[in-house]
Amino acid sequence: MGQPLLAVILALVVWLPAAQALAGPTPSPLETRLDQWPGWSRPAALRRPGREDLTYPVWFAGEWLAESSDGLRYPVRFRRRADGTVVGDRAFNAAAVGRAALGNALLGVTDDPSNPNRQIALLAGDQQLESTVTGRRSEHPADDLFLADERSLQVLHRAGPPRLSEVETLSRYELRPDGSIQATQWQARFDPPGGGPALGRTVLGSSRLSLRLEPRPAAPAAPPGDRAS
Repeated sequence: MGQPLLAVILALVVWLPAAQALAGPTPSPLETRLDQWPGWSRPAALRRPGREDLTYPVWFAGEWLAESSDGLRYPVRFRRRADGTVVGDRAFNAAAVGRAALGNALLGVTDDPSNPNRQIALLAGDQQLESTVTGRRSEHPADDLFLADERSLQVLHRAGPPRLSEVETLSRYELRPDGSIQATQWQARFDPPGGGPALGRTVLGSSRLSLRLEPRPAAPAAPPGDRAS
């Protein structure tokens, strides 16, 4: 190997790591997806969840009062399973959000006992909204930061033909020093799936929502004299 060529190779060995450091860390897939907002032309390609539920960092465990930037307030809760992982109480949380937004138009929400990624909401007017998570990705880039992206197929059963849509919800959660959780959710609703992978999809609606979750204190224990004997 000639000396000039060797000098070039050695220079590259020194320069490449420095250039990479100047460029900064490579964005994660979900950070890249955030950067694409609001130009989502189709739902993200996410791994099918099978029958696995979305698991959260341990600091989610417990009960919270959520307040959104659109003025809604509702309780949510996350429970710790026997293996120590934390999951959301999906039916309770969906019903709480639905009642805050729809009032008496929401009659109830039930989970599929055989699949944590499927639930049905009963609506006034003899309607049912069936929602099934078809794709998911989550990232835990720091102890106090968590991102999750879920793609769901929603079918509204009503009089006449059912109405189908696909919804993607990307959430970013940050644990604050005061124990609260600050969250932002980006959501887009698309026309039914069926186009080829190179085709865009019609966006039926999109929104960006801020949330703050404040921990709810545990209810005080009843005095000994008030306990049933």
